[in-house]
Amino acid sequence: MVEFTKEALQESAPYLQYRKVAVTYQKYLDQSVPFTVKRWIGFGVLFTIFFLRILTSQGWYVICYGLGIYLLNLLLAFLTPKFDPSLEQEMKNEDIEEGIQDQEAEDEFRPFIRRLPEFKFWYNATRATAVSFFCSLWTIFDVPVFWPILLMYFIILFTLTMRRQVQHMIKYKYLPFDIGKTKYTR
Repeated sequence: MVEFTKEALQESAPYLQYRKVAVTYQKYLDQSVPFTVKRWIGFGVLFTIFFLRILTSQGWYVICYGLGIYLLNLLLAFLTPKFDPSLEQEMKNEDIEEGIQDQEAEDEFRPFIRRLPEFKFWYNATRATAVSFFCSLWTIFDVPVFWPILLMYFIILFTLTMRRQVQHMIKYKYLPFDIGKTKYTR
């Protein structure tokens, strides 16, 4: 009887080939980090190909809807700060009620840190679009639905969610984009 130990599996040819492919894949991912515009153009091309596939085949609307909801979720995570200002405001109010007041913390500059960094946003969006495109190649995933209802529901969900997000940004005075911010040069 042959025993499979962790060391024996790690020395097997298929595992070594898998590790080689995984390291090469990670290397190319790491090299693509500085090329933000090119990465997003690649995502746009992939998304356009997927969208054209959905339009020309007249099917796979559930997959398209699922991708839309997932991309909306990623966008919200990208737009929200890592540390929620509403929770910080509650803690500050509790401190004031207890008589503890920290004046230095109020004046301190705090940069905007995203809950989901740009690279992870791009990577997850690209991966989800590629998986959705792959799923659209199989008829088993073509569930018959009345697509205008899905479209209207997505539009309503998008507008309500983004309105709430914009109100949150206005209430706690943060801007997740560099547009309109002061830039200092040397």
